[in-house]
Amino acid sequence: MSTAAADVVTATTTIPADLDSERVVLLETLRKHRTLLRYTVRGLSEEDARRRTTASTLTLASILKHVLEVEEGWVDFLRTGVVAGADRWRTDEHAEDATADTVESSADAAESSSDAESSADDAEVPDDFALTDADTVEHLLARYEEVAARTDDLVATGDLDVSHPLPPAPWFPEGARWSARHVYAHIIGETAQHSGHADIIRETLDGQRSMG
Repeated sequence: MSTAAADVVTATTTIPADLDSERVVLLETLRKHRTLLRYTVRGLSEEDARRRTTASTLTLASILKHVLEVEEGWVDFLRTGVVAGADRWRTDEHAEDATADTVESSADAAESSSDAESSADDAEVPDDFALTDADTVEHLLARYEEVAARTDDLVATGDLDVSHPLPPAPWFPEGARWSARHVYAHIIGETAQHSGHADIIRETLDGQRSMG
């Protein structure tokens, strides 16, 4: 079966030698977690990149797409003060329902792996993880490279103190603002969290692990 992307995983940028230590740490941490995420799709066919292997509805390709678009969206926020799609964010009630569904799904998975797999097959994929025919692994990795390069340039050259008010959402305190530092910390956290998800999916698929 042909692979969807080259096996070689490389860093997206070279960190300038004259940067201050704070920016170096941000860039190194971003690059490390992006590399771990990229590694989870190493050598995969398109079919396997879209395969569900756990109780979750997520796949390796859908996680990759979600993470790159999260990074892209929050960098746009730094540049414009606007979070694209924030008007479609769920209400408190929907968020609570989603949390309850997640807990119930986890309990079902513990009781029966076969039932969990069946539930995942029937479950609806969240909009921000949905894939189109154009979302090949090669295409998503190329997009991720472009997004990462744009982020890294802003980390290296932008004002770390710039801040914007956050849009209304159940998970943000009323009237909160995020600085560039908040945004970069959020992108790092999002990437690291989903790299862990992706690592579990890949290990379940064929035994490969990013570390260990």
